Amino acid sequence: MKIEGMTAGYGGRAILEDFSLSWPDTGITALSGPSGCGQTTLLRCLAGLLPCTVRTLELPERPVILFQEDRLLPWRTAEQHVTDVLPRARWGEAGEWLALVELEGEGAHYPRELSGGMRRRLALARALACGGGLYLLDEPFTGVDEARTARILARIRTLGTPVLLSGHEAALVTLADTVIPLSGPPLRPAGPAENPACRF
Repeated sequence: MKIEGMTAGYGGRAILEDFSLSWPDTGITALSGPSGCGQTTLLRCLAGLLPCTVRTLELPERPVILFQEDRLLPWRTAEQHVTDVLPRARWGEAGEWLALVELEGEGAHYPRELSGGMRRRLALARALACGGGLYLLDEPFTGVDEARTARILARIRTLGTPVLLSGHEAALVTLADTVIPLSGPPLRPAGPAENPACRF
């Protein structure tokens, strides 16, 4: 996947300025950079939610984004949050998506009855259930412990859909297939992409 010459900003301030990046079209790629460097802006531009200019954009069709905010509906149960994004014929899969993020047995509970980490995992389950050609996950594991993060990422990997995620948890650097260091704003690569498995 590839971006060339992407520019975007707010109120006259450039967050992305002639930004270019390429990353593998398989596996889990983590963007690693300080808070506020522009990763969220990048993900939202890739999802088509923010206006930007770009010379080249090569992405799979139908990218799906998980926002930093959980954006859960207080009047919908955990199971209903998943069925809301599935065709009726696939409502029976809701339990599988909840199990993927380790929310078995929580389907009848409302967001107010879940902890912060559980709400985050519910938002992730809903995003994953949407399907699509690319998952754009903005800080998907806030409030989730490292061991659980590792188990969930392993399950996400088996879905076969490429993932581009941002996060500040140190665990993500070792769990991702590829790590891209970034700095900014404006957002820019801070070093070459690396495969955590190849570190010495």
